[in-house]
Amino acid sequence: MSRPDLPVDAAAVAAARDRIGGIAVRTPLVPSVALSRHAGTEVALKLESVQPTGSFKVRGAAAKLTTLDPEVAAGGVVTASTGNHGRAVAHVAARLDVPATICLSEHVPVGKVAALEALGCELLVGGDSQAAALETAAALVAERGATLVHPFDDPEVIAGQGTIALEVGEDAPDTTTLLVPLSGGGLAAGIAVAAKAIRPDIRIVGVSMERAAVMAASLTAGHPVELPEEPTLADSLQGGIGLDNATTFPILAALLDEVVLLDEQTIWDGMRFAFDEHRLVLEGGAAVGIAALLTGALDVRGDRHVVVIASGANAEPEHVAALAAGTRQPPTV
Repeated sequence: MSRPDLPVDAAAVAAARDRIGGIAVRTPLVPSVALSRHAGTEVALKLESVQPTGSFKVRGAAAKLTTLDPEVAAGGVVTASTGNHGRAVAHVAARLDVPATICLSEHVPVGKVAALEALGCELLVGGDSQAAALETAAALVAERGATLVHPFDDPEVIAGQGTIALEVGEDAPDTTTLLVPLSGGGLAAGIAVAAKAIRPDIRIVGVSMERAAVMAASLTAGHPVELPEEPTLADSLQGGIGLDNATTFPILAALLDEVVLLDEQTIWDGMRFAFDEHRLVLEGGAAVGIAALLTGALDVRGDRHVVVIASGANAEPEHVAALAAGTRQPPTV
């Protein structure tokens, strides 16, 4: 059942699904025999890592850009990103012939910067945080009259990410727990809205790193807070949520059931497990759900079916090399 008091509802997610077809793809839900054995219950991986840009972010970008009328779209779009969202916006903008400018902080890994450069968008790198990149993006919007595509705090972006839950509901209707990477909250909020509309008793668990997990700290505090960014393997989960957060925070405060935080070794173990058992390359932020089950940080005893959102494949080349080499200790970040 939808919550009318929240800024995004199930109808918005359904509408987003109708718009993004042909841009985002329906991703496979793959059983993990090894992870099921470890967890003691049936576990499957939702492989958003096979999206055209290598992450779930293409859903939200497509959901937003397809709402723009031609005159507005001609003025271009601007966003700030830790890498994956910017890549998704640039990809969708190119498909729709919309000019795009992506603002990045100085801490975005070089592999993600290179991937953006290859898409031919305008790229501005500067500032020491995601918040600084968002400030640059907001200034460009004011200066140019362009449209901001916020990486998470936007109802259309959230609705696009929620389309993942519609596919899970169709492919595995007996799912009792969903593990979702947690950062600014666009993914977790969209999934929570859609999944709980389908099955109100489903458990939504947000998983993040111990290092400066801003949404987790904000939920504990009861209001948005700021934390300085710290280096982490889960770089796609870095960044603040904005003290003026109007959408993801209230949704997650109402609908998120649990939060699990992981250390760097555990995140690396999750990446290693995905590679060793499934030959999947997952970036750190995408492997946190697997890692939470491996470490026993989450109790899934009694669950009939657990789904882990494997949110992205855009690991840094040196991490991929370390995985292939069998390195057991996490690389320095």
